[in-house]
Amino acid sequence: MAIFKRGGVYWFEFWHDGRRYRKSANVKNQRAAREIEAAFKTALAKGDVGITERKAIPGFRTSMSDFLKWSEEEHAAHPRTHVRYKTSSTALLSFFGDTPLDKITPEEVERFKVVRAGEFKTVRGKNNGARVKTKKRIHPATVNRELACLKAVFNFAIKADVLIRNPVSRVKFLAENNQQTRVLSPIEEREYFAKASPVLRDIARLILETGMRPEEVYTIRPENVDLVRGVIQVPYGKTAAARRLLKLTSGAMEVLQRRMTGLETPYVFPCESDPTRPIPKVNNAHDRAVKESGIAPMRLYDLRHTWATRAAMSGIDLVTLAAMLGHSRIQMVLRYAHPTQEHQTQAMEQLERFNAEQQIAAFERQSAMTQ
Repeated sequence: MAIFKRGGVYWFEFWHDGRRYRKSANVKNQRAAREIEAAFKTALAKGDVGITERKAIPGFRTSMSDFLKWSEEEHAAHPRTHVRYKTSSTALLSFFGDTPLDKITPEEVERFKVVRAGEFKTVRGKNNGARVKTKKRIHPATVNRELACLKAVFNFAIKADVLIRNPVSRVKFLAENNQQTRVLSPIEEREYFAKASPVLRDIARLILETGMRPEEVYTIRPENVDLVRGVIQVPYGKTAAARRLLKLTSGAMEVLQRRMTGLETPYVFPCESDPTRPIPKVNNAHDRAVKESGIAPMRLYDLRHTWATRAAMSGIDLVTLAAMLGHSRIQMVLRYAHPTQEHQTQAMEQLERFNAEQQIAAFERQSAMTQ
C-alpha cells in the first residue's frame, strides 16, 4: 500500500489478488486520500469495482526508442536537445539493455553513475604532426547529461501511465565543478589572433566583439544581419532570452561586411564540404592557434567569458549583461563575468578613496557646526 503525491494531488497504489491498482484520489489532503483509498478497497472487496488491467512494462531499449522518436518531434525547434539525448542514449543502452523499466531501481541507477564515472573515452589528436589517441576519464558533466536523459525517459513512461515513479529522482547528480575562469589579456588576445586562420580569426573576433556563443556565430545567416542599422538578430535558442537583438561594434561590422560581400551561400560561415550547411566547428584551428601562440590553454568559449568580463568591468549592469548574453537569470552571468585581479585592486582603491572623502566631508560638517 502506498500513498504518493503527483501533479499536486494524492494517488494511491496497492496490489490485490495479484493485480496492481493505481488511482488518483483527486484530493490534496493526505488523510482524505487514505480514506478514499480505504473506500475503494472496500468496494473492490464487494465486487463493485471492475478489474483494472495492468499495462505491460516495456524493456528499456524499446522505451528509449519510443522516447527518441517523441523527442525528435518535440524538440524540432531545438534540435541540439534531441541530439544530446541521442548521444546520451548510447551509454544508457549499453548498461541497461533490455531490462524492464520496473526493474530499474534507484540502486541500479546509482550503479550506472558510479561505473560510468570511472570509464574512459578515446580522444584523437595530433602530436608533432602525427595522429595519436589518448585516454581521458569521462567528465562528470557527461554522466549528468546521461542521467538527465534517463530521467526524461522515465518521465515519458510515467506520462504514458506505464510507471508511477522515477528512480532517477532519488539519485544525486555528480558535482561538476567545471566553471571556467579563463579570461584573455589584451596581449594574449593579440598573440592568439596573430596565429589564427582567416576563418577562425573572423569567428573569434565576432565572439569577442558581441559575446555570442560559438554555435550562434557558426549559424549566422545574411538575413539575420542589418548592416544599415548595425544590428544582428539571434533567432534561435532554448529560451526566449537566447533569442535576442544585438548592437554590432565597429569590429564586428567590419567582419560581417567583408564576409557578406558577394556571398552566395545561406550561411556567412559555410561548411567547406557542403556550402548549404554552416561550418560545424573550428576546434582544430583553435587548438593549433593556441599552441602556436604559446598562450595558456583556453577554449573557444572563453572568448565569450572574456567579453562578459570586460563588459562587467566597463560598468554594464548585470541585468543588461544577462540580456546581452542571452540568459534568463542574472545568476548565470556570474559564471561568465570574472573581474581580473587588477580590476578588483582598482575597485578597492576606489572604495578607499570614497571612504576617505566621506570622512573628510563629515569632519568638515562637524567643524562648521561648532563654529
